[in-house]
Amino acid sequence: MRQLIFQVPAGQGRTVIETAKKHGGINLMRFEAASPDHPIDVVMVYVSNHLVENLLNDLEAIPDLHITLTPQGVMALQPPPSEAPQQVTQVQERSPLEVFLAGLQSVGSWRGFLGYAVLGSVVVWIGLYTNTSYLLVAAMLIAPFAGPAMNTAIATARGDRFLLWRSLLRYFAAIGVSILVTYLLSLILRQDSVSAAMIATSEVSQITVLLPLAAGTAGALNLMQSERSSLVSGAAVGLLVAASLAPPTGMVGMAIAVQRWPMVQSGVFLLLLQLVGINFAASILFRLYGLSPRGARYDRGKKGTFPLVLAITTAFLIALLSWQFLSPPTLQRASIAQRVVNDIQMQVQQSELVYLVETDTRFTRANIPDQNTLLCSVYVQRRDGITIADAEIRDRLSQDIQKEIQQQGYNITPLVSVTVLDP
Repeated sequence: MRQLIFQVPAGQGRTVIETAKKHGGINLMRFEAASPDHPIDVVMVYVSNHLVENLLNDLEAIPDLHITLTPQGVMALQPPPSEAPQQVTQVQERSPLEVFLAGLQSVGSWRGFLGYAVLGSVVVWIGLYTNTSYLLVAAMLIAPFAGPAMNTAIATARGDRFLLWRSLLRYFAAIGVSILVTYLLSLILRQDSVSAAMIATSEVSQITVLLPLAAGTAGALNLMQSERSSLVSGAAVGLLVAASLAPPTGMVGMAIAVQRWPMVQSGVFLLLLQLVGINFAASILFRLYGLSPRGARYDRGKKGTFPLVLAITTAFLIALLSWQFLSPPTLQRASIAQRVVNDIQMQVQQSELVYLVETDTRFTRANIPDQNTLLCSVYVQRRDGITIADAEIRDRLSQDIQKEIQQQGYNITPLVSVTVLDP
């Protein structure tokens, strides 16, 4: 439940009390007070979360209405005492007004926002440069990407063009600052090669789109759920949103410094996909939870903005997915590497010479023009009774595997290394 305190002209307190009763308000309290100019009535009301905006709508006609909304949940108990366990378990979602106002409050100052963007980019640069995974997690916690991304979805659902513009500006400002900082750090410290963490970050899977959709849904659910009914903390959801933003942003700046343009392309694709996917999923969920262009204490939304922005978001999402699937293998490397593993396993299983022990495939750091190099390491064990030399087995398997991979049309150059092991 939420606590609301109303300050109204003297004599209007009874109207507030009667209206609150119609909306299920409990533990109602009214007393007279004196403001600097004239006497007033102060009314304290406890009402269910999802009824807050309806109550405020019915009270808007009262002149000089002052409202104090307590954003923390409260436990309002009433007789009989035996029903207390049932009363405290009636937890509802936050009201749309509270979610919207909380989003506005989270905007903060530009100085702090850019400060966190710089600090996050420094940490992500160190993590990518040294291949340290826990530093990448720390950068996800620091990087201020989650707020602008979720505010973009709130603005879309509300039809608030002003908030939408501010959120997009902050999102791309944070990305620009992070790319610039990581680029300068790579130049200053003379980085001349890519790291394993950069390669891992740049490899995009065909199912990458599921991550921003899940992040947007989780973010919207977390913002709408009451703090006592939410099973996941806001920090964890923010980490999920930033998980696919902080590393690619740092990777883009570092890749520009070492002139690895395919990696830059992958990073830009990921950054755009995250914003579009999060906005698509979260804005739809916000509308389902009741965020609309018009509401209590809010009249800035435009009715046509939500369908327009959602249509643009959908078009961008389709365009990005078309870009991904029509230009292999740059934006499908993770999926292609896994498919090649399956192809190698099937090819070795057909061999009468060896058993398969282990297979590993990965795109390499080699900067060979017009070549997407995939390194395939295959470990096999000769079958009982096979006396063929190791070199001949290696040659046969290498040729068969390379032929099978090239027939699949992955547009890659496989470099196959076969190792024959003896028990």
